[in-house]
Amino acid sequence: MAIGVIGLGAHVPEHVITNTQISAWTGMDEDWIVERTGVCERRYAAEGTVTSDLALPAANAALDTEPGARQRLEALIVATTTPDVPQPATAAILQYKLGLRTVPAFDVNAVCSGFVYSLAIGEGLLRAHYPGGRVLVVGADKLSAVMNRGDRRTVSLFGDGAGAMLLGEVPEGYGFLATRMLTDGEHHGVVGIDAGGTRMPLDAEARAEGRHLLRMDGRTVKNWVLPTMRKLVGQILDDCDLGIGDISRFVFHQANARMLEVLAADLGVGLDRVPLTTKWYGNIGGASVPFTLSESHRQRPLRRGERILLAAAGGGLCAGATILVWH
Repeated sequence: MAIGVIGLGAHVPEHVITNTQISAWTGMDEDWIVERTGVCERRYAAEGTVTSDLALPAANAALDTEPGARQRLEALIVATTTPDVPQPATAAILQYKLGLRTVPAFDVNAVCSGFVYSLAIGEGLLRAHYPGGRVLVVGADKLSAVMNRGDRRTVSLFGDGAGAMLLGEVPEGYGFLATRMLTDGEHHGVVGIDAGGTRMPLDAEARAEGRHLLRMDGRTVKNWVLPTMRKLVGQILDDCDLGIGDISRFVFHQANARMLEVLAADLGVGLDRVPLTTKWYGNIGGASVPFTLSESHRQRPLRRGERILLAAAGGGLCAGATILVWH
């Protein structure tokens, strides 16, 4: 049984945050921001908008690509690191907003790799438990809610958004060919939010120290991500007996345009095969991979038989990759 993508959905909020605003917050020169990150704009959700609100339009769009998908849906997975509330799962809230029946609904937190991890889970559920069914996988993050607006290392990069994929059976020879995932917990402290869990309460002292906001050691992340992603891409291509030239599109997590340019050059891949959304939307966390694939499809429709490599890396430090043959 082959499992692939039946439908796509994507959503970003309307409010644009330009580099002029980032410069006002941080004192950074606008040209420096573009030179270092490649980001010109990012989107912020309005006050009062929660992650499930961002996820809802993307999820509906993916479900609406196939008549009867809602009736055939067997599970809902949401990849996020900015849940509506600590508990219950944002997926449960999204399930209610979508008006779905009582299918399993749960969250996955593997930071920016979360969507790739969720795809693997969704594929496994369909193979093992729900033949003929559908699984909806959504990536959504409201990262503006955890930004330190004075920290140039993070606020210049991140934005808000959502993306979704509807998974189901496809003809043999299409769909997901292989998946690899890894976590290097030795580096768990490189990216994260300190307060709000059982280790550190989210009290007045933590807020005063900014421990409820995202922090990141960008240099360490880059030094881990680039060699890890090069190795991961090579391994998954070998798993499928494919070469770099056999892949039509490399859809990477949009962490930083400059880092993606280096990665593409290292792999020997022209940027015409590497869709980039980070210039206008920034890094939208778990939504990055599905949103970028959806945008790439909108701009240049995917053709039957195209091979697509999806890969992401993020806090943990985690990474994951999968190869998909479009049907």
